[in-house]
Amino acid sequence: MEAVADDPLTIHEISAETGISYSTAHRIISVLAEKHYLTLNSDKRYGLGSRIVALGFSAHQQIDIVKVAHPYLKDLAEKTSDTVHFARIEDNEVMYLDKVRSTRPIEISSRIGGRKPLVTTGVGKALLLDKSDQELTYYLDRSLDQLENSLDRAAWMSTMTTYRSNGYAFDFGEDEPSIRCIAVPVYDGSGGIVAAVSVSSTIEYMPESRMHELIAEVSQTAEKISECLGGRGKARRA
Repeated sequence: MEAVADDPLTIHEISAETGISYSTAHRIISVLAEKHYLTLNSDKRYGLGSRIVALGFSAHQQIDIVKVAHPYLKDLAEKTSDTVHFARIEDNEVMYLDKVRSTRPIEISSRIGGRKPLVTTGVGKALLLDKSDQELTYYLDRSLDQLENSLDRAAWMSTMTTYRSNGYAFDFGEDEPSIRCIAVPVYDGSGGIVAAVSVSSTIEYMPESRMHELIAEVSQTAEKISECLGGRGKARRA
């Protein structure tokens, strides 16, 4: 099944790819095709069958994304000594799924289950990195009603274009003036963003230079979680 995951192959090609003899490959393929794990195309090549799709959806539904992510979030918090958040989009807002507190003598006003605007938080912006300009405008329009401070629409869109290209997002105090944050998206097997990881601290511990230094560390954590969900990390490291 792994041999034909990218492109359908003939039995001879599958035999060569796997190192299994032709007769053994033929026997295994026949059983897998009968059970709909493989399907025979019109050009006599075998590809993945409908049963694989069904199992994929079942596996996806059984994954507890927070349970999967938490060990990696805890490890990231230990390495950085900062607060680590794990979040997703819920009703046009950021919803925090998990939080590992900082070991520093500070407290960040967030809680598991709590919500924040998408367009000002670092983790919120990271969650939007796979959105089109039209979709970004949609989320921006719905977030503006929640914001007490003014937001330059053109500047925000320009910044999001840069973040989208880089694969990560910053919060330079747009949500809370004293807080700085670096965030990276998490992808599932469909290639879409399903969550985001962030490291946050006060400006005292998080100057801009350190934010850039943390990109690689946060990206590695996001990539590990993505791999557990069947995705591949797409973050670019500075």
